This record gives sequence, C-alpha cells and structure tokens, in this order.
Amino acid sequence: MAENKPKRKKLAKKLLHKYRLVILNEDTFEERLSFRLNRLNVFVVGTSFAVFLIAITTILIAFTPLREYIPGYSSTALKRQVAELTYKTDSLVSVLDYNDRYIDNVKKVLTGEVSPADMEAEAPADSLAKGERPDLSGVDLSPGKEDMALREEVAMEDKYNLVGSALSKVNFVLFPPVSGVISNTYNLEGKHFAVDITGVSGTPVKAVADGIVIFAEWTVETGYVCIIEHSFGLISVYKHNGSLTKSQGELVKAGEVIATMGNTGELSTGPHLHFELWSNGYPVNPTDYIDFD
Repeated sequence: MAENKPKRKKLAKKLLHKYRLVILNEDTFEERLSFRLNRLNVFVVGTSFAVFLIAITTILIAFTPLREYIPGYSSTALKRQVAELTYKTDSLVSVLDYNDRYIDNVKKVLTGEVSPADMEAEAPADSLAKGERPDLSGVDLSPGKEDMALREEVAMEDKYNLVGSALSKVNFVLFPPVSGVISNTYNLEGKHFAVDITGVSGTPVKAVADGIVIFAEWTVETGYVCIIEHSFGLISVYKHNGSLTKSQGELVKAGEVIATMGNTGELSTGPHLHFELWSNGYPVNPTDYIDFD
C-alpha cells in the first residue's frame, strides 16, 4: 500500500499539471488567445464532446429523415411501398386460392367426378335450420292464383334465359365446335348435360368463343377433355377428343382449333364430340344457342 501512494500522487500530479495553450500572431508573435489546461481537463472535455456527438448522431438517425441517407437504411416511401405490395400480394393470394377452388369444383363436375346435385348436397345447411322453427300450423301458406301465375312466369324466364343475359352482355355469336348429326340430345332429367355430335375421326374441333383453357388432360371415362372458360361465367366442355392441340392456360379465339374428334374414353361408343355448355355453374342446352347443322 505504501508503494502505491507515491505512484498515485505521481499520476495525479501529471493529470493536474498546468499547461498553457497560447495562440500567437504568426507575423508579430502577438498573443491572441491563451488557455490554461491540464491533462484531466482535456480528457473530460474530449470525452464529453464525444458523448455529445454520439447522442446527437443517434437522435438524428432515430427520429429524423436524415437516416434515409445512411447506407443500409430503407426510406419511408420504400417501407410504405413494401407494405402496400404485401397487402396486394395477400389479396392476390386469396383471389387465386378462391379461383383455384372454383376451378377444381368445375373440373370435378365437368369431368364427371361429382354431379351438381352432389355439390348442392355437400353445401352447408341454412343457419336458420339449426334453430327452432316457428309454428306455422295455423297459417294458410297455400299460394293463390296470382301467386301461381307469377311463379310460372318467373320459372319460364329462368329456364329459357339462364344464359341469355350473359350472351347479351358478351354480344357475340357462339361458334359451332363441329358440324354434324346430333346423335344424343341434351337431357336434363337423364343427367346428360350435353349434345353428342357424330363425325369422322380427326375432324377439327373448334372453340365456340374467345376464352382461356382451364383444363386439357386425359381422363379414363371421357378420354381427352378440353374445358374453356369464357366471359361472363360461360364454360364450354369438349370430351372424347382424339387429340388436344391446346394446353392448360392458353388463350384461344372463337373458331380456333383446340382438338380433333375421336373415340377416346371408356364411355365413348364411336367417333363423336360430347359438347357441354355451362352458365354460372349450371348446364344449359347448347342447341338453344348454337346451330350444329
């Protein structure tokens, strides 16, 4: 301990030893300014200035737009743009997921995996069905003559104008996929949602309207199948083709060759085209809108 005291005194003497900093005029050697300093003062002032400079720099970087000029920091506008793009991407993912599920359901119906009745049966029941039903035993629910007439009129309009509104919006004429003799007509009661047109194998099969191919593959029962989605909820289906000339995702024009007539699939009984036309998820009679002669 006794040996350390002289060392401490010597260190303290060095730190507190007075120095004079004089600023002179170079030509006249006149004293312009002078400071009395010691090592401790210089250390304290230098450390304080460094801390102050670090604090000011931190504040400028953290709370002012000046940080955008420092390499590695992203700008506020860029962050806003990233947030907007992220939101749009999430929205697009949701829309694509919905479209994928819709197309998958359409494919299942059009390729014969499920029927429209099965799809309706799988739909969730009305929420009102879960609660108590009111007692309507004392209420006369039988329709009057005016009600019956109105119902028949609306039913007839729905039956024959199911696809008419869509066609009026599109304002085009459906192109016949092939010309030939209809061997099997549209039969809703018999669940034959198509017309079968017989012909010669290799006959070009054409798109009925502009659209995009959403399905173009081989199935066991219906052979080579091509499904095209058109504007305003219209979908055309071509089955039992001999070969396909278009792939899924391709855009097609009305009258463009998409396949050739054939006799493929277990359900085929000879060279023919099995053609279906759907509007907003419901089958319609193609002969009401296309002249196959």
